[in-house]
Amino acid sequence: MNQALLVLEDGRVFRGQPYGATGTTLGEAVFATGMTGYQETLTDPSYAGQIVVQTAPHIGNTGVNARDEESSKVWVAGYVVRDPSRIVSNFRSENSLPTELEKYGVVGIAGIDTRALTRHLRSRGSMRAGIFSGEAAKAPVEDLVAQVNGAVKMQGLSLSDVVTTADSYTVAAEGEKIGRVAILDLGIKRSTIEHMCARGLEVVVFPARVDASTLLAANPDAVFYSNGPGDPEAAEGQVSVLREILSQKIPFFGICFGNQLLGRALGFETYKLPFGHRGINQPVLDRKTGRVEVTAHNHGFAVKVEGGPEVESPAGFGRVTVSHVSLNDDCVEGLECLDIPAFSVQYHPEAAAGPHDSNYLFDRLVDLIKTNKVAK
Repeated sequence: MNQALLVLEDGRVFRGQPYGATGTTLGEAVFATGMTGYQETLTDPSYAGQIVVQTAPHIGNTGVNARDEESSKVWVAGYVVRDPSRIVSNFRSENSLPTELEKYGVVGIAGIDTRALTRHLRSRGSMRAGIFSGEAAKAPVEDLVAQVNGAVKMQGLSLSDVVTTADSYTVAAEGEKIGRVAILDLGIKRSTIEHMCARGLEVVVFPARVDASTLLAANPDAVFYSNGPGDPEAAEGQVSVLREILSQKIPFFGICFGNQLLGRALGFETYKLPFGHRGINQPVLDRKTGRVEVTAHNHGFAVKVEGGPEVESPAGFGRVTVSHVSLNDDCVEGLECLDIPAFSVQYHPEAAAGPHDSNYLFDRLVDLIKTNKVAK
């Protein structure tokens, strides 16, 4: 039987079988806790550069289909599962998962103890890793460890140019048009656009390196920064654009990477989490309502806000409140500006595979647009 190796930068090795494409891949090893939605995970551009470990043991039983894709391709750098399904059994399936991985050249590994791997990453933190199969797996382990340690680290890495759209495009609103949203595509998911259009919003999607004047030329009623991969500290260009948007008091909403960039635009720092939040069923407290939302996450960085919950923006944008916090580790999960029309959340209200507790945030964007129009 062919062998595959998962090699971590600290020298730990897991042995299994090839899954998907055969060869070599390098990336940051992270774990995702979703029992469902593996296809949404694979096609989420936020996972670019990462080797994703599924904590759910049985993967692939429902196959894949075009409707559930969050983007045009599989983005993960590598894929790790314990028990790959031997058959596909779902009426919506159009292809098998291993065939889909092969199609996009994604090197994976199956048959390893993903529970032991997850516990290792929880105690040691996310780290660089490599999957080696076929001829690559025959090399001496010490050579493979050296190869992993020579790979780039996620910290300081900018990936928005890799995942963004090449050209701007417009998607029409459904039903009565309420307003227009200019979106900065940092790795956007299709379900985000669907949520906005379903609420009467026309969206104009721009590449990650668009300047403020081009965004404003679209005459938007709001600006949106999407989710995406990479270190927010390496996104100074997008932060500068956002500061210009905020200074003109145009309504702003950000998700995930967009939350981190709002934090930096407001003058706060960001930092790398030990192993991040990825997957579903993560409890978040909405401080305004007192409700606990069960949410979907995919982030390895977070915004650092000391004091509060209400503080002054170090960059001079007035009062800011930490609107949402994680009940697992008190991580900042949302920001709301009190003197300008801007808010953001760190988690994913658009999560197609669920949970759907946070869909109301798109309604909040619509309300902000309507309120701002009246104020004008």
